[in-house]
Amino acid sequence: MIEVSINQQNYSFPDSGTLADVLPLLKIRQADGIAIALNEAVIPKGEWAAYVLRAQDRVFVIRATQGG
Repeated sequence: MIEVSINQQNYSFPDSGTLADVLPLLKIRQADGIAIALNEAVIPKGEWAAYVLRAQDRVFVIRATQGG
């Protein structure tokens, strides 16, 4: 298991956990309107399933909202 920070909270992941595994953990069902930054760099949605998380990674999940 590894420790990863997601939106400034620590979570444990299996060694093979990916960025795509972050969304179900946060109870996010659809990736529409979601952006993920990893260690302060935005990762394209097409790469989420391929990126294996590493110990001490800092992940920020951002959800677009509407308003006016």
